[in-house]
Amino acid sequence: MSKISSELIHGEVAPGFEAVREAYAHNYSIGAEIGSALAVYHRGKRVVHLWGGLRDREKNAPWQEDTLALVFSTTKGLSALALALAHSRGWLDYDRRVCEYWPEFAQNGKERVTVRQLLSHQAGLITVDYPRLDYAVLHDLDALAAILARQKPAWEPGTRNGYHAFTLGFYENELFRRVDPEGRSLGRFFQEAIARPLGAEFYIGLPPEIPLDRIAKQYFAPVWTMFTNLKMIPFGMNMMNKRSYLGRAFSNPTSALTADFTHLQFRNLEMPATSGIGTADGIARIYGAFAAGGAELGLRPETLAELKAPARIPTGGSLDLVMGIPLQFSLGLGKPFNASSFCPNPAGFGWPGMGGSLGFADPVDQIGFGYNMNKMNYNFGNDPRLRPIRDAIYRSIRAFDNQAT
Repeated sequence: MSKISSELIHGEVAPGFEAVREAYAHNYSIGAEIGSALAVYHRGKRVVHLWGGLRDREKNAPWQEDTLALVFSTTKGLSALALALAHSRGWLDYDRRVCEYWPEFAQNGKERVTVRQLLSHQAGLITVDYPRLDYAVLHDLDALAAILARQKPAWEPGTRNGYHAFTLGFYENELFRRVDPEGRSLGRFFQEAIARPLGAEFYIGLPPEIPLDRIAKQYFAPVWTMFTNLKMIPFGMNMMNKRSYLGRAFSNPTSALTADFTHLQFRNLEMPATSGIGTADGIARIYGAFAAGGAELGLRPETLAELKAPARIPTGGSLDLVMGIPLQFSLGLGKPFNASSFCPNPAGFGWPGMGGSLGFADPVDQIGFGYNMNKMNYNFGNDPRLRPIRDAIYRSIRAFDNQAT
């Protein structure tokens, strides 16, 4: 791999992937980045590993090779891969009812909800009707499970999909605890069975020994700038309406509570929908293993086929009742569709995070992709910084394949 180093951009790319480096560097030249990292694996081998800019602008601290970043909903896709391994190990059947694993779940109209429906945002469990989910409740998984089991769906499960922004991870974690023979949390299993064996640095719940100065500081544009984008105006209005599905989905716990590194209780909090912290290389390494077939993790072909399969659309169609746009979910992951077309191959699976981070697997071209950053954009998950980068990746792979033949 050819070494590169400049004032802003560091890392390496494999021969033939120089265009990816150029597309990545271009974002810095136009002021689209403060600090970020990008990694790509192809057929199990790393072909792009880049980082640059500043992890903390006020301290003039550079983004390092091992800089970590909170990636919000990009966590969802990685958490889903833990459940996929549970499926491969025979612990979990996607088409069985959730209450077969978690009997207390069968309350208030949830008796017939299947695991597949729950993971595909079709269960209507977009919020938690509980006074306040604070750190004390979120750390007490038994108490949280009792609260979740009592929740009533916002619509008839299976008829529509609506983004379970925070709640998906809470339900996934309890479901995982019920099916794992050791009773582990999803975050602990993820570390023991996926991240550590692959040498991938990504955490769902930050270990106490990780120094906070390794974590990138995030820079959000003022909320009012959301309304300068015509496509974002309806989203912003619904977000402020606490009675809307969108407002309810993001209100409990509050968004502020889910990114507070100053609070000791946040740092090791496992929220499999939103609290993942890691490197871009860690994200890409994990997705790359699944894109290459997952054999090194014990993934069965039957499970990979499930991940590659098209989403099963609810009876009411693909329009997401929370986000207000058509989306397709499958088994805790997003499928490339409409505003979230993160991958050109329909068999791909992954998910973006608030601000612009992204991880995905393309099992057709055997690509694992990871990107994180600290300049937070407002968009619907198809960040404009990534379009030229993805185009360059696929052009490079097509050239690579042509040379190989």
